[in-house]
Amino acid sequence: MLVGILADSHDNLPALAKAVSLFNRRNVEAVLHAGDLVAPFTEREMRKLNMPVHITFGNNDGEKLGLKAVYGDKIQRPPLSLTLDNRKILILHEPDNLDAVADSGHYHFIVYGHTHEIDLRREKSLILNPGECGGWVTGKSSVAIWNTSTDNV
Repeated sequence: MLVGILADSHDNLPALAKAVSLFNRRNVEAVLHAGDLVAPFTEREMRKLNMPVHITFGNNDGEKLGLKAVYGDKIQRPPLSLTLDNRKILILHEPDNLDAVADSGHYHFIVYGHTHEIDLRREKSLILNPGECGGWVTGKSSVAIWNTSTDNV
């Protein structure tokens, strides 16, 4: 199973549109967003995804009622726990307690955002920060695709 992963899109609609297009072209089966969509109008791009999406709120998602109104059950407060392809997944935004959660071995895959820096580590859990989709801080827009069969990102 291929899973598209992004975080910190921060209202950058052109970058978000590129991510959506990539995920649709690669036929990913689910998308995880680790927070900071920011505004409800981002849903105009996200609705173009051809697969289920799971989103957690980030610290810059100030208009939570508006985001909840357009995204419904697709967006949840962190930490968001789910299972895909028999893999227990945790989606965070801020990496508070990340190491303790990873050391527990309770989750196969942990996704987070907030730092805008790419981080990929294999410990007791596979840990990923896909960097920033929006590209505002680093000048580089990035997303990831996780293959649950090979466990490669």
